Amino acid sequence: MTRRLSPNSTIGIFGGGQLGRMTAMAAARLGYKCHIYAPESDIPASQVSARTTRASYDDAAALAEFARSVDVVTLEFENIPVEAVRRVDAITPVHPGAGVLEICQDRIREKSFLNGIGIATAPWAEVTDLESLQAAEAKIGRPTVLKSARFGYDGKGQAALREGDIAVDVLAAVGADSCILEGFVDFTCEVSVMVARGQDGETAVWPAVENHHVKHILDTTVAPAGVSPGVASKAGEIARHIAREIGLVGVMGVEMFVTPGGDLLVNEMAPRPHNSGHWTIDACLTSQFEQLVRIVCGLPLGSTERHSDAVMKNLIGDDADAWPEILAEPGAFLHLYGKAETRPGRKMGHVTRLKLRKDK
Repeated sequence: MTRRLSPNSTIGIFGGGQLGRMTAMAAARLGYKCHIYAPESDIPASQVSARTTRASYDDAAALAEFARSVDVVTLEFENIPVEAVRRVDAITPVHPGAGVLEICQDRIREKSFLNGIGIATAPWAEVTDLESLQAAEAKIGRPTVLKSARFGYDGKGQAALREGDIAVDVLAAVGADSCILEGFVDFTCEVSVMVARGQDGETAVWPAVENHHVKHILDTTVAPAGVSPGVASKAGEIARHIAREIGLVGVMGVEMFVTPGGDLLVNEMAPRPHNSGHWTIDACLTSQFEQLVRIVCGLPLGSTERHSDAVMKNLIGDDADAWPEILAEPGAFLHLYGKAETRPGRKMGHVTRLKLRKDK
């Protein structure tokens, strides 16, 4: 049953980074207030939100007070402790819920879930020690990549295992008790699809986009992806299928590899706004952030139509120092995240460059 919230209601957000910031900005435009819950200080989302609770995710009293102060709760990253989500959900609804997080927080559960609903992935095997790593390697071969089952992102918590590498050294480099060994995939490009699913089960997808990484961090996203209409359509249907089967209420990014034969292998999924969906703010009728607000507040889904082609580029580290030049560039839309400290590898903002579609 859809639970509709009127404007002036308060949305609680777990996490205070740039995704929470952009969600709060979208919420404000629709007349909603946001209350951020995060353990860190001086966070981007707090700068644009009505209230912030700074507390750890295991502080039961703070979680209960937070839950009672808001009308609904969502999240900006998937590594919120599941127990914290359950504590809050017992008082105020949380979208997406603990069940979705349990799957997406752990690569073993994630791969098992995907394969169980008929979604193809790269070959993989569970690894807990050197013996299981050697068994997995015998099954999959080299080259492969060893990834921690939990808490890895932007290339962290993983290491390649190539010819000549010593398995025990690679295991030590990852430094996790629970891992997966994943076979390398021969692919022509990586695409991703943002999918939305409402409280009533209605789904919508944005066009498939093409992602390019530098040093394991997303550098640029090109919308639409340079793939055939058939591949793009199939990518959207895969994302819808996953959203339905996992019981998503919210938005989700689904990353996929496109093989030379046009097949799609799902790499990862993230049940929240995604870096590869930032282009939707400036190039679509409804952004991924507004859509999330609509969903958690029980409003109708917005149109995901693309009115412009776009290239989104992350501003990493001192890339953001070029903000005056970007602002002087016609067709460029600058988004800075309000982070006080610039560090190498840190996402400081992004710029989306638009090109109006010729059919418009």
